[in-house]
Amino acid sequence: MTSSDDGGYVHDPSAFDEDGEHRDEADDAGGDGVETVHPAAVDREFDWRGWTLVGVIVFAFIVAPAAIVLFPPGSEGYRFALLILPLAPALVLAVTAVWATTRP
Repeated sequence: MTSSDDGGYVHDPSAFDEDGEHRDEADDAGGDGVETVHPAAVDREFDWRGWTLVGVIVFAFIVAPAAIVLFPPGSEGYRFALLILPLAPALVLAVTAVWATTRP
């Protein structure tokens, strides 16, 4: 198929089967339909970065809410208990998740 719009999207009706689902190239070529895995994802293991992330998840979902329940907001601690205790673990969880998943 040729297109005058090089590099842009061109709708190809023959790429869909009778049910309207996208037909894979492996189906057309008679391939076995096995999905390939990205080479960089093969050598990843659940190492100390994964356990660090698990620890931060436990802290964010168990320790911080328990601290809010055990130390109910008073007149002075209202802002601390309801704003800082949920916010700090959420920020730490976000940074740790990005750090643990974007490794070389």
